[in-house]
Amino acid sequence: MKEFVISDAQAETAILVGLITQTQNERKTNEYLDELEFLAHTAGAVTVKRFTQKVGGPNSVTYVGTGKLEEIRAYIEAEEEAEREIGMVIFDDELSAKQLRNIEKELKVKILDRTSLILDIFAMRAQTANAKTQVELAQYRYMLPRLQRLWTHLERQGGGSGSGGGKGSVGLRGPGETQLEMDRRIILNRMSLLKQRLADIDRQKTTQRSNRGRMIRVALVGYTNVGKSTLMNLLSKSEVFAENKLFATLDTTVRKVIIDNLPFLLSDTVGFIRKLPTDLVDSFKSTLDEVREADLLLHVVDIAHPDFEDQIQVVERTLADLGCSDKPCMIVFNKIDAYDWVEKDEDDLTPVSKENVSLTDLMNTWMARRSDTCIFVSAREKTNLEELRKVLYDKVRELHVQKYPYNDFLFEKYEEE
Repeated sequence: MKEFVISDAQAETAILVGLITQTQNERKTNEYLDELEFLAHTAGAVTVKRFTQKVGGPNSVTYVGTGKLEEIRAYIEAEEEAEREIGMVIFDDELSAKQLRNIEKELKVKILDRTSLILDIFAMRAQTANAKTQVELAQYRYMLPRLQRLWTHLERQGGGSGSGGGKGSVGLRGPGETQLEMDRRIILNRMSLLKQRLADIDRQKTTQRSNRGRMIRVALVGYTNVGKSTLMNLLSKSEVFAENKLFATLDTTVRKVIIDNLPFLLSDTVGFIRKLPTDLVDSFKSTLDEVREADLLLHVVDIAHPDFEDQIQVVERTLADLGCSDKPCMIVFNKIDAYDWVEKDEDDLTPVSKENVSLTDLMNTWMARRSDTCIFVSAREKTNLEELRKVLYDKVRELHVQKYPYNDFLFEKYEEE
């Protein structure tokens, strides 16, 4: 049957949709859509078109206005006539069940929102039983309030009350509600089982953490795709999976690192992102516990990203939500080799923008004067890594002496061959 055939083009092409509102200007919306396109690319889709609309806020029925929805539908139909089928339309915000149902009815293609796309990437990246369990729980939490739209073909419930069922109810009694309730019960039972499984994993992780000895714990935190895993590999001389895609790391990796005569534990954690679904934060509690129990945070920042200041704020807000804002923290500005700037002409009187600030000027601004230590490195080119090791050694040694005043260092002076 024709309607069940999915071509390769459908599976790979996507349209992105975002809103320009009073709280989110055009520049910000384009940045979000750039990130959404990167998410789509990570999931294996190719973006062919973007649609934006200036509105006061999302339409409760169709997210965008009816005129914009018709414009998107017309584009999809035109592409199909040209034998370039559109596989999906991805919206930059989380959609309600009603919005999903109405948009699907109008566009007649697969509809995703930012949350479902992130969940899809997480499901693809999950390798261990722990990560798979956490992702499955987050998927069920997302699916539960949207169950109704999956069973619209069974909705034959009659209105009215009493034994007669009300006017017009003859022939309209069907299994829709029964099936819906059955699915809801199955999902709730499954979620309960997954929560129990995660609680067991959490206990195992707590036992593992308690058996790690008297060593300071350092956690790498930061926005997704800023180079945390690459930095982890360099500091720990290990091979943690690193890739230029979002959410390459889902499971927390812990390695023992020795700088001179000082051993400590270094953990690589899942990256944060703007509009990160709350369900994911809740589901990945055991992974984020590494951050909660760390003695020192290494906040890695991609300084070459044009919007790195916003990314810093996103990470700091997430750390505050986790109750970790008071922990000692170092900021590591990574990717200085990729930093690019445009020098202004002497006769150019226009205001200086972020694009006109050199790396040297940036190092001397508020970032370098923060109370926390700031280090500028390139993990790829191995620039300033010795300086990072020295500062990290001093910080960890200071914390080690405070936490374990009667514990001698466990190693003699460690010389690197």
